[in-house]
Parts: sequence; structure tokens; C-alpha cells
Amino acid sequence: MPALPHCPVIAIEEHYWDAELMKTVGAAGFNADAELQKRLYDFSGVRLQEMDAVGVDIQVISHGAPSGQRQPADTGPATIRAVNDRLAEKIAANPKRFAAFAALPTANPQAAADELERAVTKLGFKGAMLHGMTDGEFLDLPKYWPIYARAEALDVPIYFHPAFPHPAVTEAYYKDYVKDFPMVIRPAWGFTVETATQAIRLVLSGVFDKHPNLKVILGHLGETLPFLLGRIDEALKRPGQKSIDFRAVFSKNFYVTTSGFFSTPALLCTAMEMGVDHILFAIDWPFVMNPPAMDWIKSVPLSEEDRIKILSGNARRLLKM
Repeated sequence: MPALPHCPVIAIEEHYWDAELMKTVGAAGFNADAELQKRLYDFSGVRLQEMDAVGVDIQVISHGAPSGQRQPADTGPATIRAVNDRLAEKIAANPKRFAAFAALPTANPQAAADELERAVTKLGFKGAMLHGMTDGEFLDLPKYWPIYARAEALDVPIYFHPAFPHPAVTEAYYKDYVKDFPMVIRPAWGFTVETATQAIRLVLSGVFDKHPNLKVILGHLGETLPFLLGRIDEALKRPGQKSIDFRAVFSKNFYVTTSGFFSTPALLCTAMEMGVDHILFAIDWPFVMNPPAMDWIKSVPLSEEDRIKILSGNARRLLKM
């Protein structure tokens, strides 16, 4: 088995659950068995043991879906503030091994922007992670732009993570197969469609025209978008449409991670489309276990310099670690 290059390994899409928040969300709806829940609630036992076993030096930890996206506009800000405070305590107990992305109460966009600033400037968080829709809305709508203005001003990224498809989409697209193939609405396809749609809508919305230095992260090697980038860009440049350079915006403002997607052909395609400087290492623990990711990254046919960038160099630069 090839060895890792001589560099730290930073995995940036690694999850946990806040026990108090999950009481309101309802953990039962996420089909998390006892072993998975043990890992999601752990910070000092099995999490560290499984990191050490494969050589993961640092996890950038974020709350699993739906995080703050289902919290009401009136009470959500206080609830999510407490969630972030509890996570900050966990990070502070072991800052050499853990960093964090904030949860945000997106139903109240101004409060979400303020919480992002507090989490970054007071708690030392590295940005924020958002999961899916808020009140049935994608987050490209102008009402949510205060979050992106604040992220740009703070020079921190927003990580868009999958969540369940809109119920109407599930009914129209997946109901015939979801009983036999429940993962079809999750990582097999539904998660990807929702998150890729969110990313496309962000570009089309013009938010990057107003906030040209906003940085967005997508997991799972970009939720298929690097593989479709040429076709999307060509189609959006056909006559009769508003002028947009989709490829230029995506390649400049978006970063992708390897979370849960350990495919060498897919990685090489992504590197050719976006450049290695826009790819960061992630595993998606504990929904995906560490060994397959670490075995794979040792074998990818990239130069040592490029593997170092993916394993930690790009994260250190983007997240200021």
C-alpha cells in the first residue's frame, strides 16, 4: 500500500449531533442505529480512536442535517447560538484535533449573518455549513443574501450540504422506488440533485456578481457539477438568454471535497475541470468510515505536491488553519 505524503491530514466534512437540538428535530427520522449515534455524539472516545487508526490529524466538525434549517425564525437564533456554544466547548477541549463549521438559523437571515460573525470572531469557527432548504425555499433568494455578504466580509466559506428533497419532489420523482431503495432519495441520487440545484441557483441568482469573493464549498466532488460543467456552461451561453459565464463563476468561487466519493476517475475529472487548488479532503464520518477514504487517497495517481494540497494545504489556506 502506498504511503501518505509527509503532511497533516485535515478532513473537513465530519459530523456530529448536538443532543439538545436532536431532541427537537427527532433523531429517529434519520435511521441512525445505535452504533452510528454513538459516533455522532462522541468527541473523546471512538471518534479519536478511529482518526488515530488511519492517520486523520484534524476533523472540521459540523452538525448533521438538518442542523439549523428547520428552526423557526423567532426561536431559532437562540437555539442555534446555544448549539454553537456547546460545539465550541468541545473544540476548545481538543483544539489540536478539532475545528468547526457553525450552524446557522437561516429562517432569520439577519440573525444567521450575525451568528456567523459571532461564531467566526468569538468562537474561532472556520465558516458555516447549511443543509438543504429553509421553509421550502432554496437559499439563493435575495432574502438570504445577508448571510453571504457577511461570509464575504469575514472571508469564510459557506459549505452547502445535502438534505432530504422537497416532499413534492420525492412524490414526483422517487415514490415508486423509495420503499425498495430508500437510499435513492439520500446519497444515491436525491441528495445530489437537491444540492446541485442549490448551487446552480446560486450562480444564476447573481449573488456572485454582488459578492464576487464569496466562497462556497460542495461535498461529494461537487455533487456532479464538475462533470457537467462544460454542458451547463455551453447551454447557458446559447442565444436568447441573459449573459452569464457559469464556468468562470463556478471555477473561481466554488470548492469541492472528496466526502463520501472515493473514485479516482471522478477525482481526475474534477481536478482537470477545477484545478487541484479547489479540492479538499473529506470523509463524511461517521456516515462513511475512515479506512476506505484513507486507503483510496494513498493510491490516487497525483503528484505528492497535489496530494498534499488536497490532504491539508488547501484547507489550511481556505480555512486559515
